[in-house]
Amino acid sequence: MSDVIVGIDLGTTNSEIAVWKDNEVRIIEGENGPILPSCVGIDSDGNVIIGEPARNQYIAYPERTVRSVKRLMGSGTNVTMNGMEFTPQEISAMIIGELKRMAERELGHSIEKAVITVPAFFSDVQRQATREAGEIAGLQVVKMINEPTAATLVYEIGTEENRKVLVYDLGGGTFDVSVVNMEAGVVEVVASHGNNALGGDDFDQRISGFITDYLMEEHGITDIPENAMARIMRAAEDAKKALSSQPFATVREEYLLEKDGVPFHLELELSREDYHRMIEPLVDETMEAVHFVLKDAGMVASDIDEILLVGGSTRTVLVQQRLEDMFSMQPRSEVNPDLCVAAGAAIQAAMISGDRVHAVLVDVTPYTFGTAAIGEIDGLPTPDMFVPIIRRNTPIPVTKSEVFFTAVPNQEAVEVRVYQGENRNAIENLEVGRFRIEGLRKGPEGQEIIAKFSLDANGMLEVAAIEKATGLEKHITIENVLSGSGNDNITQARERMRDLLGQEESSSQQGPQGAQTDHAARKAEELVEKARAMLDTAGDDDREDLVDMIDAVTTALESGDEAALDAALEELSDLIFYLES
Repeated sequence: MSDVIVGIDLGTTNSEIAVWKDNEVRIIEGENGPILPSCVGIDSDGNVIIGEPARNQYIAYPERTVRSVKRLMGSGTNVTMNGMEFTPQEISAMIIGELKRMAERELGHSIEKAVITVPAFFSDVQRQATREAGEIAGLQVVKMINEPTAATLVYEIGTEENRKVLVYDLGGGTFDVSVVNMEAGVVEVVASHGNNALGGDDFDQRISGFITDYLMEEHGITDIPENAMARIMRAAEDAKKALSSQPFATVREEYLLEKDGVPFHLELELSREDYHRMIEPLVDETMEAVHFVLKDAGMVASDIDEILLVGGSTRTVLVQQRLEDMFSMQPRSEVNPDLCVAAGAAIQAAMISGDRVHAVLVDVTPYTFGTAAIGEIDGLPTPDMFVPIIRRNTPIPVTKSEVFFTAVPNQEAVEVRVYQGENRNAIENLEVGRFRIEGLRKGPEGQEIIAKFSLDANGMLEVAAIEKATGLEKHITIENVLSGSGNDNITQARERMRDLLGQEESSSQQGPQGAQTDHAARKAEELVEKARAMLDTAGDDDREDLVDMIDAVTTALESGDEAALDAALEELSDLIFYLES
């Protein structure tokens, strides 16, 4: 067993693995180069195929292939491949497993430990799902770091100059922007913001929509077979890449489908100007996030010394133009934006291994965590006043405590509700866990209860409630509440991967204990989180409807009324679909 720790960038579109060797980062290459497409499939013989073969198969057999699974991490939504159902963790584990095998072939020894990167704005449940994927693949995930942080380490390694850096990370499926302070060789993330459902895949969708509109309006074709749609998506991706360096791209697919019994050949031209018009609202959204993160960091554009581009989608000309206009400087992209995150993960792995490197990592939480208490909101009494305990952009790991008081004489129990968010009204934030501390000593109201929040460097939150007078304590780890997989689930998934891949099980570390949540609860969590993300941008009437529907879903969950929950979820889903379209 080797003590080498590898760095892994588990991406939506592509994934990479790197290692610190001979005092430098070494990107591991497979049969098709250093970039492994994040695609998994099952071929006609029933064998699992990963990477380029799966990506190629997707065009002909999309029903046997899965791509862009990173967007589903932590959602509780499974995927179907060749008639079999898989969790996102299982699909991601296959990708990680292939990266692991690439490294073992290249280095000549087994790999047991890894640092894995995640988007800065990944929630606790998404981070935990990523950790589980690594464990299923037979790896001990020694640390998870944010992707922008990893990229900064690559650019700034060995640099002592003090600078303020904006990291703009636009990948295939996620977007992050961070302000990073470099001082005396220390890398400190000052503020982060982002969107876990915005990336190059959405650019592809705009082009594919343009193509399907063309087929309908110019040729009257409305019924597009699944395999033809997969070819259109692949052609859209190729056109997007071409338009990064060319003013026009030709979309050409021979024998795309049959029309009136005759083979139909697709050929049309797309200009960069038209493409930019298609994606302009998406790029505008990223620029709004840039303004937000600057405000959060207490800075203006002129305070930024450098802009770092991360992720393949930053090759888009419109993105670079907007950043250059905003900051009056040319963004840096001399390090391959597809590889810099994996390289940064390898640097972090080297730090953990004790190798001498020239940067120190300081990371922050992009979320505020707190609890609910009796108080006032806008002058009105409420039991749901949000009390922040660990505030957004606090360096991690961190432990903070706050004192609360019993409300009535001889109070025997306190329920602790844990929330993630910024709203003064706790129920407008995302509830990530709850528990009760019972058996409090009898006495007058005002007995002191201490709430203790501990957030580690991997984004996992432990919350404890302690009766100050007696030391009575109750605590939970949030990953246990949110995770859909526990020890048994990880073991079963690992065995399933072993059977599918025809391999012997490799040694690995067991994951943390978890609690199984049912499908409806996971769907509710996903929709409510998405709805809350829309509150800031929705109009007044839509915002009111969103709040009402979130309350309806929450109430149905708490009451256990399955019929009411189904109805509330359907209504909320319809509204989200309307607002997104």
